[in-house]
Order: sequence, then C-alpha cells, then structure tokens
Amino acid sequence: MLNGKTALVTGGSRGIGRAICCELARQNASIAFVYAGNETAAKETLEQLRTLGVKAEAYRCNVSDFDATAKLVSEICEAFGSVDILVNNAGATRDKLIMRMTEADFDDIIAVDLKGAFNLIRHVSSLFIRKRSGRIVNITSDAGIMGNPGQANYASAKAGLIGLTKTIAKELGGRGVTCNAVAPGFIRTDMTAAMNQQVLEAAMQMIPVKRLGEPEDVAAAVAFLCSDAAKYITGQVLQVDGGLRM
Repeated sequence: MLNGKTALVTGGSRGIGRAICCELARQNASIAFVYAGNETAAKETLEQLRTLGVKAEAYRCNVSDFDATAKLVSEICEAFGSVDILVNNAGATRDKLIMRMTEADFDDIIAVDLKGAFNLIRHVSSLFIRKRSGRIVNITSDAGIMGNPGQANYASAKAGLIGLTKTIAKELGGRGVTCNAVAPGFIRTDMTAAMNQQVLEAAMQMIPVKRLGEPEDVAAAVAFLCSDAAKYITGQVLQVDGGLRM
C-alpha cells in the first residue's frame, strides 16, 4: 500500500494514465495528475479518484515547458505537502514515414515524450534527494526497444526514455531513489482503437497471449514498481506486451 504517499502522474486524464492514477489511488496514494488540454476527460478522472476516497487534483500544464513544470511541482508540493512518486506518462504521436516527417513533427514529439520526462525528473529530484526516498517510473514503449516504421520521432523519444531511466537510476540510486521504465505493447486505448482492424488482428496473432493488453495491465506494473516490494529494483525496463517482444 502507498499510504501517506503523493503521486504526480503526467498524462493522467485518460487511457493508460487514468488507469495508473486509479490503481495508485486504490493503493491509498494521493494523486496529482497533469493533463494537456482535455478538460472533460480530466474532470471524469478527478471524479473517479475522489470516489475512491483519496485526495486528488488535476493540473493543466505543457510538460515540455521547463519553467511551467517547475511552477507545477511547486504548486503540487504546496497543495499536497510533498511528492513521493513521479510517473512520466505524458506522450504524443505524429506518425509519418521519415521522407515525409518535418522538423516540427520530430521536435514536437521529442519535446513532449522525452524532454517532458526530463523536466519533471529535474524538478522533483531535489525533493527526493532531501528525503532520501522516491520512486520514478517512465512509460516508454516497445517501439523504443524495437523501432517501428513511421515512428522515427516517437521511437527515438521512447528509446531516449530508456537511456534517461538507466542514467537516473545510477545517479540517484545511492540517495534512496529508484527509477524504472514500463514498456507497453498493444494496449486497448484510443490510439489502438483508431488503428486499422486488420493490422490489430495481425498483431494479436503475434502476441503469445493472443489479446490486446488493457490499461489496467500497465497500471498494475507501475503500482508494483512504486511499492516497497520493488525497493531493490532500479534501472529496469518492464515490458507489458503479452510476450510480443520476448
């Protein structure tokens, strides 16, 4: 259980992020989640969290903005007293083959998916070091491990997250802070719902468990890495993909 802990979750208003927020709330953590712009989804998530009986607040922020994320962490610490857990889930996609991908297509995805995680880690690290405790979980992707056609920007960002995870694990491990990554495969979200059905069916044939994952499958892995049961685990990438990339 995560009694007395406060979790900061980026990209928490829907999909995998919402599932992570709810699972951590079921473990009795207070939840401060960040969303980019979908206020309706944010309100729905907030209602669910409060129904679970925990303190919860939603914060709108562009995670790629260094100064804005510094202000965000300060506001959350003032409201909740501190931050104990950071889950970097915020992400975006802008898929195109490399010959059609613009500089902005590349830069914008790197800014959100990779720099956003750096920003939040940078701003909470001093808090964690002072307390000599903290949990950081970065949501990467199978695409960051294997690459994926049409996703040079996204795969680069997610691969970068793995390098960031291992570096932070080495830098902060001696201060009581763990840093791990979770790499989802095909998860049933708005993103996969928009995919071609034939592509999804072909993907499921390659997955040993023969189904898409659920957001709750990813959330369970995150909750484990945030718990005391995982206190001797750091710098690892846990693939939640039904065995697709084994």
